[in-house]
Amino acid sequence: MKPITESEVEQVTLDILSGLGYEVIHGPDIAPDSLTAERRSYADVVLADRLRSVIGRINPSIPQDAQEEAVKKVLRTQSPDLIVNNHRFHNMLVNGVDVEYRKNDRIAGDKVWLVDFVNPEENEFLAVNQFSVTENNITRRPDIVLFINGLPIGVIELKNPADENATVYSAFRQFQTYISQIPSLFQYNELLIASDGLNAKTGTITSNWDRFLPWKTIDGKTKAPQGLPQIDVLLRGMLNKKIMLDLIRHFVVFEQETQMNKKIAAYHQYHAVNKAIGATLQASGAQGDRRCGVVWHTQGSGKSLIMAFYAGKLILCEQMRNPTLVVITDRNDLDDQLFGTFSRCYELLRQKPIQAESRDQLREYLRVASGGVVFTTIQKFMPEIKGDTYPLLSDRRSMSG
Repeated sequence: MKPITESEVEQVTLDILSGLGYEVIHGPDIAPDSLTAERRSYADVVLADRLRSVIGRINPSIPQDAQEEAVKKVLRTQSPDLIVNNHRFHNMLVNGVDVEYRKNDRIAGDKVWLVDFVNPEENEFLAVNQFSVTENNITRRPDIVLFINGLPIGVIELKNPADENATVYSAFRQFQTYISQIPSLFQYNELLIASDGLNAKTGTITSNWDRFLPWKTIDGKTKAPQGLPQIDVLLRGMLNKKIMLDLIRHFVVFEQETQMNKKIAAYHQYHAVNKAIGATLQASGAQGDRRCGVVWHTQGSGKSLIMAFYAGKLILCEQMRNPTLVVITDRNDLDDQLFGTFSRCYELLRQKPIQAESRDQLREYLRVASGGVVFTTIQKFMPEIKGDTYPLLSDRRSMSG
């Protein structure tokens, strides 16, 4: 049997992406020296005309000057530190770009959205192979770059499965070279995918090798069959338009520990959270019984981040009308641990969590009309005097614990 080549793996990958609704373009066809150029130079990593076109379509009420100001902010590099720039861009991507313009003789503040998260089909999904980038007189050519609205959101690096030295790990090592030599491309990156044509793993620009993980389901209900190539499962299960946008908006977090780490949900975290969100909305609805269910975790499954992803997405659900979330543990050390995780993920929560130090403080925190993420141990819900009745703190349906 003739061994499969790297170019054939690349073509199969592009065919799958095409089937998912991505426009597929050969990199040299939009290069600066081509007849159909979309880049002024090989240093340009954003397809700016595509970005402008989509911004105009999904932000029709924003004046053109303000739209252009948003584009300038996106294209601007503010720091020599890649992760700082990536963090800044991610915030603009998921929260909109802040702009000001004159309206009715006053200065109005508004947001320009780079992506339509509600209607995936309103966005342009593009896969470009052999996309050459030049920076500091060094030219590199990643195998496939994924664009959303002209923004290089993802990079796929493929190795030849017939070459025993070309492994998923060698694809991961190739990313480290790219990040070092052409960092401008990764200022906008949300995910990296490394594959040898069969096995495939995904991570972020700060992920160590042990944090590059496979995606093991296509439908979110069952694990894919063992004989199905991991790259096929990952592409179909993670990169379809709806899931990809959902991941970017709700399942990416920057945690500042000894250094800033960018993390994206693994497949089990993603699907567990979305099932929990669905159950919560049903339980808290007009006909709901207020009982949501249980998510069972195994050791090392990332339960703290699952809880943070769940809280962050639930807070943005319109049906919940700015809920109050109460995180209850039975030990002070666990309360501190989870509070630390949530505090590092405060951007995902769109607010800073608070930790109740006493029964009185807990009651004060829970008397709010809406909003808030409150941490407490269950012991603080016990009456101070045996036999007393603990007072009703809230009768709101949008308070979750």
